[in-house]
Formats: sequence, C-alpha cells, structure tokens
Amino acid sequence: MKQIIPVTINDEACELAVEPNRTLLDALRTEGALTGTKKGCDVGECGSCTVILDGKPVNSCLVLAVEVRNRHIQTIEGIQTSYDEVHPLQDNFMRCGAAQCGFCTPGIIVMAKALLDENPTPTEDEIKFAIAGNICRCTGYTKIIEAIKLTAAQQHQKTEAP
Repeated sequence: MKQIIPVTINDEACELAVEPNRTLLDALRTEGALTGTKKGCDVGECGSCTVILDGKPVNSCLVLAVEVRNRHIQTIEGIQTSYDEVHPLQDNFMRCGAAQCGFCTPGIIVMAKALLDENPTPTEDEIKFAIAGNICRCTGYTKIIEAIKLTAAQQHQKTEAP
C-alpha cells in the first residue's frame, strides 16, 4: 500500500506516493521525475545516486523513500544556480574536461558540493577522500579533482574580495 511522504526536494515542498520498500533513488527518478540522479550499482558502491539529504551526502539507493518524510533533499537538478546559469562546479567540470561519458558526473558534483559546503577550502587529499565513494570508469579522476580545486579557489576568492 502506497504511503504519502511529504518532503522538500530542491527547495520545493512536495509529496511522493511510494510503496514502503521503494528506495529514495527510485522514488526520485520515477515519482519525482528527477532523472539526473543515476542508478548505477543499486547497492551503495558506485556513488552515481548521491544526493544531499538534510545537508549530508547519501547514496539514495540505500535510503528508503519513507525515511525522508519531512526532510530536505537536494539533487543534481537543484544544484544549478538558476534556469540559465549552472553552478560553478558544473561550469568547471565542463571547462576542465572532468566528464567523459557523464554517467558518474551528477553524483560526483553532488558529493563535491556537499564537501565545499562543509569545507570551502579542502586540500587535494580531502577532495580525494570525499569523492572516494564515487566511481568513474572514464576519466582517471585528475580532471575531476582539478575542477573541484578550481571551484574551491574561485569561491574562496569571492569570499576574500573586499
């Protein structure tokens, strides 16, 4: 029997009608029509399904949708600054060539945003540690780390400006 789950997704209050065994990943993709969050391994190993739940990154394939009642979720769709302006992470991923096939990109960007929200000036080792749960089969991570470092530097520069 479906349950109605009130939730805030990307700063919009909504309700999801879900079966008790439905994962947050499947609910976002199906009931929420938010397909930017990718379904990779479905067992919490690849990070493709990463979303921010109440300010913390989680693998949405490991969370039941009924567990997010009255909570706040941010998906890759909610990271974009506005309809016609991408988030600096998204922009720098493009500029640095950090995405090849692009399948892992939403999860890595969401994880990177969570990192920068918590630690605006991470070291390279902290970046590597933060994205360690996100598997990319194409890039080798060098350009991904470069894009995250560039974003951190740009954001730090903005906060330091008079």
